[in-house]
Amino acid sequence: MSDKSTKESLVTLLSDFGISDEYVAVMKGAIAQINPMLRVIDITHQIPSQNIEKARFCLMNAFAYFPQGTVHVAVVDPGVGGKRRAVAVELLQGFLVAPDNGLLSGVLSQNSAIAAVELTNPKYWLTSNPSITFHGRDIFAPVGAHLANGVCLNELGREIDLESLVKLNLPNCYQQDDFILGCIQYIDNFGNLVTNIPQSYVEGSSWSLEIKENIIKSQKTYSDANEGELIALIGSHGWVEIAVNCGSAQLRLGVDNGAQVRIFR
Repeated sequence: MSDKSTKESLVTLLSDFGISDEYVAVMKGAIAQINPMLRVIDITHQIPSQNIEKARFCLMNAFAYFPQGTVHVAVVDPGVGGKRRAVAVELLQGFLVAPDNGLLSGVLSQNSAIAAVELTNPKYWLTSNPSITFHGRDIFAPVGAHLANGVCLNELGREIDLESLVKLNLPNCYQQDDFILGCIQYIDNFGNLVTNIPQSYVEGSSWSLEIKENIIKSQKTYSDANEGELIALIGSHGWVEIAVNCGSAQLRLGVDNGAQVRIFR
């Protein structure tokens, strides 16, 4: 494990807590008790309740845009108070603090991890007797603040094998000679359908996409299609995406996460 000798000042928060209750503010209050000068940035708190898959995607796509040393605290935790582990992971770019339920698997699939610990040292919790229903306040947010303050990872608990971290059982995409088979992995607020097919699989070639017996030709931008028309393109996140110009592809096609997609080149 690396010896983190300089203080970092940035913490991000991601959760399914919403914004109508006090939960997010309470987490920020727990961080401020440790260091009120820490900068806190909200990635999102509008993850659908207990939806680990959407949390995984949002954290994975936000991670690369933060400076080195950022501490990312992510709390979508349907197993809170149960047997799932609370963990912190050190990467070359920064730190992840979250329940070990697969939420981190997107980031870890794209970035090299250095070490991981189970959060077993109550010295770095808000209280040594944490609530069984709010580890975001009592464990994850305080641990994130301590990491941003310069506490070394190995102070937070016992080291665990990186390979033991939980991975979500999501379908892979497959390349064949004349087609690519994938699925929808995320649906954004606009109803755009984001597949698990990366840009690198299709760039430099012309292609068409099939979903639910609809054949959609690839384009560069949303405006390349007529208003209300289906379009396939590379989204800003670097994944193949299905959209409707000025509309919702989800409503048009009536599909959800896991729906099969085939690309022909």
